[in-house]
Amino acid sequence: MKTIIRNCKLGFLVLLIVNFFGCSKFLDVVPDGVATLDNAFSNRNSAEKFLFTCFNMMPNQNSPFDYPGNVGSDEIWWDIDYSAMNDFSGSQIARGNQNITNPFQNYWDGGNGGKSLWIGIRDCNIFLENIGRIRDISEYERARWISEVKFVKAYLHYFLFQMYGPIPIIDKNLPVNVEPSAVKVYRDPVDKVIDFIVNTLDESMTNLPDMIDDPAKEMGRPTKAAAAALKAKVLVWAASPLLNGNPDYANITDKQGTKLFPANVDPEKWSRALNAVKFAIELAEENGHKLYDYKNPLFNITGEIAMNFTLRGAVTERATQNPEIIFAPTTSANGFQNYCTPNFYNALVVGVQELSAPMKIAEQYYTDRGVPIDEDLSWDYANRFSTQRNADQTHKYYIAAGETTAKLNYKREARFYAHLGFDRGLYDVQSQSGITTGTVKNRAGEAMAATFSAQHIQTGYFIKKLVSFRSSITGTGPSAYNYTIPVIRLSDLYLLYAEVLNEVKNVPDNEVYQWIDKIRNRAGLEGVLASWNKYSSIPGKPTTKEGMREIIKHERMIEFAFEGQRAFDLRRWKDAVKYLNQPIEGWNFQGKDLNYYSLTTYFQKRNYTYKDYLWPLNQTAIIKNSSLMQNPGW
Repeated sequence: MKTIIRNCKLGFLVLLIVNFFGCSKFLDVVPDGVATLDNAFSNRNSAEKFLFTCFNMMPNQNSPFDYPGNVGSDEIWWDIDYSAMNDFSGSQIARGNQNITNPFQNYWDGGNGGKSLWIGIRDCNIFLENIGRIRDISEYERARWISEVKFVKAYLHYFLFQMYGPIPIIDKNLPVNVEPSAVKVYRDPVDKVIDFIVNTLDESMTNLPDMIDDPAKEMGRPTKAAAAALKAKVLVWAASPLLNGNPDYANITDKQGTKLFPANVDPEKWSRALNAVKFAIELAEENGHKLYDYKNPLFNITGEIAMNFTLRGAVTERATQNPEIIFAPTTSANGFQNYCTPNFYNALVVGVQELSAPMKIAEQYYTDRGVPIDEDLSWDYANRFSTQRNADQTHKYYIAAGETTAKLNYKREARFYAHLGFDRGLYDVQSQSGITTGTVKNRAGEAMAATFSAQHIQTGYFIKKLVSFRSSITGTGPSAYNYTIPVIRLSDLYLLYAEVLNEVKNVPDNEVYQWIDKIRNRAGLEGVLASWNKYSSIPGKPTTKEGMREIIKHERMIEFAFEGQRAFDLRRWKDAVKYLNQPIEGWNFQGKDLNYYSLTTYFQKRNYTYKDYLWPLNQTAIIKNSSLMQNPGW
C-alpha cells in the first residue's frame, strides 16, 4: 500500500479516499492487471486501460433505479409489491426518504446507488499528468486521448454541479506534501464552476474528432459535436431559474463568507447559452447529425407503423444506425427495457413488466391535433376516464378491433402510441420476416396483469418507448435488442434552442417556432401556431413569452419522456415542487373486466420542498471536511 502511494504521488483526493473510504477503493484506480500507476503508463495498452477507467466513471443513464433521472422522479413508477424494489435508491427517493445520514444516489462519497465521481475526476487528473510519459503512441492519438479525458472530466464536474450546485473545482491533484489544511477544500461559487466546465470543454474540442471513424470499435467516445452540445447544456443550466438569481439561495455564503449563488438574475446568461446552442447545432449538422427517420426497404409497412418505429428508434436505435445521437456511452439498456416489456411470452418470465408510467404522464401527451388534452376544443376531456369500444377503423393501428379501452387512449398524438403500451392497445415490433403485432391485455387474471403479487405494472401504462422495435415479443422470454439510452441527441439541441430564443426575445417569433416545429413535424403534428390557432381553447398562447415558455416545457416533457431528462429539467426550471408532489395514479390493476378502468391512487404525496432541488451531502463528509457546508434546507 505504501509503495503504491509513493509511486503514484497522489494528492488531495487520494488522501480523502484513503482516509475516508478505505484502501480498497483507492486501489480501484489501477486497471486490472496493472500493479502500479508507474506500470499503468509504461506503454500504450496499459494507458488505454486507464483511459477506459476514466470513461467507466461516468454515471450510467441505463440504470433504472440508480440514475437520478429515472425512478426517483415522477415519470416512472415501479411494482411496489416487489419488496426488493422498494429498497432501491430511486424508489426511496420517490417516496420522500432522501436524508443526510446516508443519502440515496450518493454521487459525492459513493454509496446507496451512487458512485463517487470525485474518484473519476481524480483518475482524469492522473491520466492527464502521466499521458506524456508514453512513447509507443502517435502524437495524434495522445492528443485525442487528452481531449477525451478532458471531456470526461468536464462531464463529471457538470453532473455533480447538476446534483449539488456549488462544488469544489478539482483541476489538478495536490502533491502529497501539501499542508493538511489545503486538503479541506471549499465549494466554489456557481459562476466559477460554470466557467471552469465550459473552459475545459473548449480545451477538449481542440483534438476531438469530427466524427467517429470506426463506429464498431469507438462508439461511446466523444466528438467535437458532443463537447459543443455538452457545453450548450451546461450554459442553459447556468441561465435557468434554479441557479440564476434564485431568491431561495441569494444569501447563502460559505464559512469564508463567499457567496456561492448569484444573487440577481442575469439575462446575459441566456445570450451566452444562445450562442453555444447555435454553434452546437451547426457543428452537429455539418458532421452529419440529423433527426432519425425509420427506413426499411425490405418491408412494405404502413405509414403509422413507420412513424411508430421512427419515434421509438430515435432513442432505441444504436448510434451506428441513428444520426440523431450526438453522445451515448456504451452501457446497455437491456435490463431497463426488460422491466418495461409486457409479458407476451408463453411462459412465466421473471424480470419483465415491472416499470410503468403514471396516469399524469399518459395525460401529458397531446391530442391527435397537437394541443394538450385539456385545451383541445373537440376532445372529450371530462369523460376521459370512461370507456369506449373500438368499433370502426379509425384506430386500427393503435387499438385492437372490437375491444374496449379508456377514452383517454383515443385520438392521441403518434408519440402517445409509440411511447406507451396500454390495455387493448396494439404493440408492434419488427422481426426478420416482417412485423409482429401483439395486443396488450392488462386486466386482472390476464397474462400481462398480476401473474403473481410481485410481478405487475402498477399504473396500467407500459413504457413502450424504451423497448426497441427490434426486440422480440414471441417465444418463451424476452430477447432484448441491445442499445444504450442517449445522453444527448439532436432533438435536445433543437428544443433548447427554441427555449433560449424565447428567453432572449421580448415576444416569440418564427425563429422560435421553427425549432420546436421540427420536432412536432417529425411526430406528424402541425406547427405550434397552426395547432393552437385552430384547435386550442387558448389560441393566443404561442404568441406570448410566458405561453411559449409553457409550450416548450411541455414539448420537452413529451419528447424526452423516460430518457432521464425530465427530472433535471424540472429542477432547473424550478418546477419540481409543482410536479413531484402530485399523486401517482393509474388504473386498478386488481380490477377484472371493465372494473379495471377505475382511477386508483398508489402514492398520495411525496412532500417535495425547496431543499430537494439540490442533493444533500452526507453529514459525515461535512464532519470530516469542516470547510464544506450542507446544501440549503438539509
